[in-house]
Amino acid sequence: MKLLRVGTAGAERPALLDQDGTLRDLSGLVTDIDGDLLADEAALGRVRAAAAGGQLPVIDDAAGTLRVGPPLGRIGKIVCIGLNYHDHAAETGAAIPAEPIIFFKAPDTVVGPDDTVLVPRGSTKTDWEVELAVVIGRTARYLDSAEDGLAYVAGYAVAHDVSEREFQIERGGTWDKGKNCETFNPLGPWLVTADEVPDPQALGLKLWVNGELKQDGTTAQQIFPVGEVVRYVSQFMTLYPGDVINTGTPAGVAMGQAEPKPYLRSGDVVELEVEGLGRQRQELKDA
Repeated sequence: MKLLRVGTAGAERPALLDQDGTLRDLSGLVTDIDGDLLADEAALGRVRAAAAGGQLPVIDDAAGTLRVGPPLGRIGKIVCIGLNYHDHAAETGAAIPAEPIIFFKAPDTVVGPDDTVLVPRGSTKTDWEVELAVVIGRTARYLDSAEDGLAYVAGYAVAHDVSEREFQIERGGTWDKGKNCETFNPLGPWLVTADEVPDPQALGLKLWVNGELKQDGTTAQQIFPVGEVVRYVSQFMTLYPGDVINTGTPAGVAMGQAEPKPYLRSGDVVELEVEGLGRQRQELKDA
């Protein structure tokens, strides 16, 4: 299923995109698309049955003006994996990590897939990163194998891990200062349930800046595949339904390019997609 949330920020209603590309209203069946829903097999079953039976009302967006919000509400935590693609590690001159590099983004960085991204005050090195986001569907702790890790995934989405490299790398401390600026995690448009993504290690990822292709990679390049990432993270913290893991970015970020590095500025337009998971578009503006 392709689950999404539509409407004004903070007042989104749950919806489903059916196989014909028609937007359907889920608000009569569920209150939101969140961890509670993803952990409730019976509720998900009712959604599937209603969709298959053509029982869900159509949401009229003939004018094409309906905002698409983040596809997941009440996110618990966002765990991020750094340097998780062989080609991205190479372009930044970093050694291949022996274990996954973990950092965090606050849930309040999440915005809709087409919402404005703000360039932070004082920023000179705002960068782009297209990523595969993993959404957890069951409480996971101390998982035994990568196969177990995949079994705890409810679905997948497109994430844009916007980063400010000076804040991240040159200002001391951990990476978090350059990762948690306002609007720095556009998510969506859809949460695609795991049954519709048979192999998360065979997905293409692309990103364009002002129409120029900058990133063109595949999750096959991941150093630590999705199942292993979930297993590994579960050794250090409990993962709950509705938690998100951003699994890293392929080569092609501004930081990895020749001087003068083409960091993002107000007025730039970024478009990105992950195969089968939809597409995002953001215009950047100064905060």
